[in-house]
Amino acid sequence: MKVRHGFAAAMLLGALGGCASQQSDEQVLDAARERFQTVKENTDVLRSAPRDVLRAGESLARAERLATYWGNGSDVEHYAYLSRRYSDIAWEHSQAALNQDRLAKLQLERERLQLALREAKLLSVQQQGQWLEEQMVSLATETERGLVLTLGDVLFDTGHSELKPAANRTVLKVVQFLQLNPKRIVRIEGYTDSSGDREENLKLSRARAQSVADVLIDLGVDPKRITVDGYGEAYSLAENASSRGRAQNRRVEVVFSDEKGKLDAPR
Repeated sequence: MKVRHGFAAAMLLGALGGCASQQSDEQVLDAARERFQTVKENTDVLRSAPRDVLRAGESLARAERLATYWGNGSDVEHYAYLSRRYSDIAWEHSQAALNQDRLAKLQLERERLQLALREAKLLSVQQQGQWLEEQMVSLATETERGLVLTLGDVLFDTGHSELKPAANRTVLKVVQFLQLNPKRIVRIEGYTDSSGDREENLKLSRARAQSVADVLIDLGVDPKRITVDGYGEAYSLAENASSRGRAQNRRVEVVFSDEKGKLDAPR
Protein backbone atom coordinates (compact mmCIF):
# COMPACT_ATOMS: atom_id res chain seq x y z
CA MET A 1 0.00 0.00 0.00
CA LYS A 2 2.79 2.33 0.87
CA VAL A 3 4.60 1.51 -2.36
CA ARG A 4 1.48 2.29 -4.34
CA HIS A 5 1.07 5.65 -2.58
CA GLY A 6 4.75 6.48 -3.21
CA PHE A 7 4.46 5.68 -6.89
CA ALA A 8 1.40 7.90 -7.20
CA ALA A 9 3.18 10.75 -5.48
CA ALA A 10 6.13 10.43 -7.84
CA MET A 11 3.83 10.46 -10.82
CA LEU A 12 2.10 13.59 -9.50
CA LEU A 13 5.39 15.39 -8.93
CA GLY A 14 6.58 14.42 -12.42
CA ALA A 15 3.40 15.70 -13.96
CA LEU A 16 3.64 18.95 -12.04
CA GLY A 17 7.30 19.32 -13.08
CA GLY A 18 6.42 18.64 -16.69
CA CYS A 19 3.69 21.28 -16.61
CA ALA A 20 6.08 23.77 -15.06
CA SER A 21 8.71 22.98 -17.67
CA GLN A 22 6.18 23.26 -20.50
CA GLN A 23 4.95 26.58 -19.11
CA SER A 24 8.53 27.85 -18.86
CA ASP A 25 9.27 26.79 -22.49
CA GLU A 26 6.18 28.58 -23.70
CA GLN A 27 7.21 31.81 -21.97
CA VAL A 28 10.68 31.60 -23.47
CA LEU A 29 9.25 30.87 -26.93
CA ASP A 30 6.68 33.67 -26.67
CA ALA A 31 9.42 36.18 -25.93
CA ALA A 32 11.43 34.95 -28.91
CA ARG A 33 8.35 34.96 -31.18
CA GLU A 34 7.42 38.49 -30.17
CA ARG A 35 10.94 39.75 -30.83
CA PHE A 36 11.18 37.94 -34.15
CA GLN A 37 7.78 39.27 -35.23
CA THR A 38 8.98 42.83 -34.54
CA VAL A 39 12.02 42.58 -36.81
CA LYS A 40 10.29 40.45 -39.47
CA GLU A 41 7.63 43.11 -40.03
CA ASN A 42 10.08 46.01 -40.15
CA THR A 43 11.10 46.77 -43.73
CA ASP A 44 14.16 48.73 -42.63
CA VAL A 45 15.44 45.72 -40.67
CA LEU A 46 14.75 43.32 -43.54
CA ARG A 47 16.61 45.62 -45.93
CA SER A 48 19.67 46.23 -43.74
CA ALA A 49 20.07 42.84 -41.95
CA PRO A 50 18.27 40.07 -43.89
CA ARG A 51 20.70 37.33 -42.83
CA ASP A 52 20.26 38.04 -39.14
CA VAL A 53 16.48 37.98 -39.53
CA LEU A 54 16.75 34.63 -41.32
CA ARG A 55 18.94 33.20 -38.54
CA ALA A 56 16.50 34.48 -35.93
CA GLY A 57 13.67 32.67 -37.71
CA GLU A 58 15.65 29.44 -38.10
CA SER A 59 16.63 29.44 -34.42
CA LEU A 60 13.04 30.09 -33.36
CA ALA A 61 11.74 27.26 -35.57
CA ARG A 62 14.27 24.85 -34.05
CA ALA A 63 13.32 25.90 -30.52
CA GLU A 64 9.66 25.30 -31.35
CA ARG A 65 10.40 21.81 -32.75
CA LEU A 66 12.43 20.89 -29.69
CA ALA A 67 9.64 22.09 -27.40
CA THR A 68 7.03 20.08 -29.31
CA TYR A 69 8.80 16.76 -29.85
CA TRP A 70 12.05 15.55 -28.37
CA GLY A 71 13.93 18.43 -26.80
CA ASN A 72 14.44 19.40 -23.19
CA GLY A 73 14.04 22.78 -21.53
CA SER A 74 17.69 23.81 -21.79
CA ASP A 75 17.77 23.18 -25.56
CA VAL A 76 14.57 25.12 -26.09
CA GLU A 77 15.89 27.99 -24.00
CA HIS A 78 19.22 27.92 -25.88
CA TYR A 79 17.71 28.26 -29.35
CA ALA A 80 15.06 30.70 -28.19
CA TYR A 81 17.90 32.82 -26.80
CA LEU A 82 19.73 32.57 -30.13
CA SER A 83 16.58 33.68 -31.93
CA ARG A 84 16.15 36.68 -29.65
CA ARG A 85 19.84 37.56 -29.99
CA TYR A 86 19.76 37.41 -33.80
CA SER A 87 16.63 39.57 -33.74
CA ASP A 88 18.41 42.07 -31.51
CA ILE A 89 21.46 42.08 -33.79
CA ALA A 90 19.25 42.63 -36.83
CA TRP A 91 17.54 45.53 -35.06
CA GLU A 92 20.87 47.05 -34.04
CA HIS A 93 22.19 46.76 -37.60
CA SER A 94 19.05 48.42 -38.84
CA GLN A 95 19.41 51.30 -36.40
CA ALA A 96 23.07 51.71 -37.31
CA ALA A 97 22.17 51.79 -40.99
CA LEU A 98 19.42 54.33 -40.34
CA ASN A 99 21.81 56.49 -38.34
CA GLN A 100 24.34 56.25 -41.15
CA ASP A 101 21.68 57.27 -43.64
CA ARG A 102 20.72 60.19 -41.42
CA LEU A 103 24.36 61.25 -41.14
CA ALA A 104 24.77 60.96 -44.90
CA LYS A 105 21.66 63.06 -45.43
CA LEU A 106 22.86 65.61 -42.89
CA GLN A 107 26.24 65.76 -44.60
CA LEU A 108 24.57 66.17 -47.98
CA GLU A 109 22.36 68.91 -46.59
CA ARG A 110 25.38 70.59 -45.02
CA GLU A 111 27.20 70.48 -48.36
CA ARG A 112 24.14 71.91 -50.09
CA LEU A 113 23.99 74.73 -47.56
CA GLN A 114 27.69 75.43 -47.99
CA LEU A 115 27.25 75.46 -51.76
CA ALA A 116 24.27 77.78 -51.39
CA LEU A 117 26.34 80.09 -49.19
CA ARG A 118 29.20 80.08 -51.71
CA GLU A 119 26.76 80.78 -54.52
CA ALA A 120 25.17 83.57 -52.49
CA LYS A 121 28.59 85.02 -51.76
CA LEU A 122 29.56 84.70 -55.40
CA LEU A 123 26.30 86.33 -56.41
CA SER A 124 26.98 89.11 -53.94
CA VAL A 125 30.45 89.60 -55.44
CA GLN A 126 28.99 89.55 -58.93
CA GLN A 127 26.32 92.06 -57.93
CA GLN A 128 28.94 94.25 -56.32
CA GLY A 129 31.07 93.97 -59.44
CA GLN A 130 28.09 94.86 -61.59
CA TRP A 131 27.36 97.86 -59.38
CA LEU A 132 30.98 99.02 -59.61
CA GLU A 133 30.92 98.45 -63.35
CA GLU A 134 27.90 100.72 -63.56
CA GLN A 135 29.64 103.26 -61.34
CA MET A 136 32.75 103.22 -63.51
CA VAL A 137 30.67 103.57 -66.66
CA SER A 138 28.87 106.56 -65.14
CA LEU A 139 32.18 108.16 -64.15
CA ALA A 140 34.17 107.15 -67.21
CA THR A 141 33.72 107.45 -70.95
CA GLU A 142 33.71 104.61 -73.47
CA THR A 143 36.18 105.53 -76.21
CA GLU A 144 37.94 103.79 -79.07
CA ARG A 145 40.82 103.24 -76.65
CA GLY A 146 38.49 101.58 -74.15
CA LEU A 147 36.93 102.80 -70.91
CA VAL A 148 38.61 106.05 -69.85
CA LEU A 149 38.22 107.73 -66.45
CA THR A 150 39.28 111.37 -66.34
CA LEU A 151 40.62 113.00 -63.17
CA GLY A 152 40.40 116.72 -63.66
CA ASP A 153 42.83 119.48 -62.75
CA VAL A 154 40.74 120.43 -59.69
CA LEU A 155 42.08 117.29 -57.97
CA PHE A 156 45.61 118.73 -58.01
CA ASP A 157 47.02 121.98 -56.68
CA THR A 158 48.40 124.26 -59.37
CA GLY A 159 51.88 123.17 -60.39
CA HIS A 160 51.86 120.19 -58.00
CA SER A 161 51.47 116.47 -58.59
CA GLU A 162 49.97 115.31 -55.28
CA LEU A 163 46.33 114.26 -55.35
CA LYS A 164 43.90 116.21 -53.20
CA PRO A 165 41.70 114.34 -50.65
CA ALA A 166 38.72 115.04 -52.90
CA ALA A 167 40.05 112.38 -55.27
CA ASN A 168 39.99 109.61 -52.67
CA ARG A 169 36.43 108.41 -53.32
CA THR A 170 36.97 108.13 -57.06
CA VAL A 171 40.35 106.42 -56.65
CA LEU A 172 38.87 103.96 -54.16
CA LYS A 173 36.23 102.95 -56.69
CA VAL A 174 38.99 102.32 -59.21
CA VAL A 175 40.77 100.08 -56.68
CA GLN A 176 37.59 98.11 -55.89
CA PHE A 177 36.83 97.75 -59.57
CA LEU A 178 40.29 96.35 -60.24
CA GLN A 179 40.04 93.99 -57.26
CA LEU A 180 36.82 92.53 -58.62
CA ASN A 181 38.25 92.36 -62.14
CA PRO A 182 41.69 90.81 -61.58
CA LYS A 183 42.47 90.42 -65.30
CA ARG A 184 42.01 94.09 -66.10
CA ILE A 185 45.04 96.36 -66.28
CA VAL A 186 45.27 100.15 -66.54
CA ARG A 187 47.42 102.77 -68.17
CA ILE A 188 47.53 106.10 -66.36
CA GLU A 189 48.23 109.07 -68.62
CA GLY A 190 49.04 112.63 -67.54
CA TYR A 191 48.32 115.79 -69.61
CA THR A 192 48.81 119.56 -69.18
CA ASP A 193 47.81 122.69 -71.03
CA SER A 194 50.23 124.61 -73.21
CA SER A 195 51.15 127.22 -70.60
CA GLY A 196 54.74 127.28 -69.44
CA ASP A 197 57.77 125.32 -70.50
CA ARG A 198 57.14 122.25 -72.65
CA GLU A 199 59.68 120.06 -70.81
CA GLU A 200 58.37 121.11 -67.42
CA ASN A 201 54.83 120.31 -68.54
CA LEU A 202 55.96 116.88 -69.68
CA LYS A 203 57.53 116.20 -66.30
CA LEU A 204 54.46 117.49 -64.44
CA SER A 205 52.10 115.36 -66.52
CA ARG A 206 54.09 112.23 -65.79
CA ALA A 207 54.44 113.09 -62.09
CA ARG A 208 50.68 113.51 -61.75
CA ALA A 209 50.05 110.18 -63.49
CA GLN A 210 52.61 108.54 -61.22
CA SER A 211 50.92 110.09 -58.19
CA VAL A 212 47.65 108.37 -59.11
CA ALA A 213 49.51 105.10 -59.73
CA ASP A 214 51.20 105.34 -56.32
CA VAL A 215 47.86 105.72 -54.57
CA LEU A 216 46.48 102.64 -56.36
CA ILE A 217 49.56 100.64 -55.40
CA ASP A 218 49.35 101.81 -51.77
CA LEU A 219 45.74 100.55 -51.72
CA GLY A 220 46.73 97.09 -52.89
CA VAL A 221 46.78 97.12 -56.69
CA ASP A 222 49.66 95.09 -58.13
CA PRO A 223 52.18 97.47 -59.77
CA LYS A 224 52.45 95.01 -62.68
CA ARG A 225 48.89 95.93 -63.62
CA ILE A 226 49.76 99.60 -64.01
CA THR A 227 51.70 101.52 -66.63
CA VAL A 228 52.33 105.26 -66.49
CA ASP A 229 52.80 107.77 -69.32
CA GLY A 230 53.12 111.55 -69.43
CA TYR A 231 52.23 113.46 -72.60
CA GLY A 232 52.51 117.05 -71.42
CA GLU A 233 50.52 119.46 -73.60
CA ALA A 234 49.94 116.92 -76.39
CA TYR A 235 46.49 115.52 -77.20
CA SER A 236 44.51 118.53 -76.02
CA LEU A 237 40.79 118.18 -75.48
CA ALA A 238 40.05 121.87 -75.99
CA GLU A 239 41.64 125.11 -77.17
CA ASN A 240 44.26 126.53 -74.81
CA ALA A 241 43.11 130.10 -75.61
CA SER A 242 40.57 130.15 -72.74
CA SER A 243 40.93 129.30 -69.07
CA ARG A 244 38.11 126.81 -69.39
CA GLY A 245 39.82 125.06 -72.29
CA ARG A 246 43.13 124.97 -70.44
CA ALA A 247 41.42 123.46 -67.39
CA GLN A 248 40.03 120.66 -69.56
CA ASN A 249 43.47 119.93 -70.93
CA ARG A 250 45.04 119.63 -67.48
CA ARG A 251 44.00 116.11 -66.55
CA VAL A 252 44.96 112.52 -65.72
CA GLU A 253 43.26 109.74 -67.65
CA VAL A 254 42.94 106.15 -66.38
CA VAL A 255 42.54 103.86 -69.39
CA PHE A 256 41.12 100.41 -68.56
CA SER A 257 41.80 97.27 -70.52
CA ASP A 258 38.98 94.93 -71.48
CA GLU A 259 37.94 92.04 -69.24
CA LYS A 260 40.63 89.80 -70.73
CA GLY A 261 43.41 92.26 -69.98
CA LYS A 262 43.82 93.59 -73.52
CA LEU A 263 44.89 97.22 -73.56
CA ASP A 264 45.44 99.33 -76.67
CA ALA A 265 48.97 100.44 -77.40
CA PRO A 266 50.03 103.78 -75.88
CA ARG A 267 49.77 106.92 -77.95
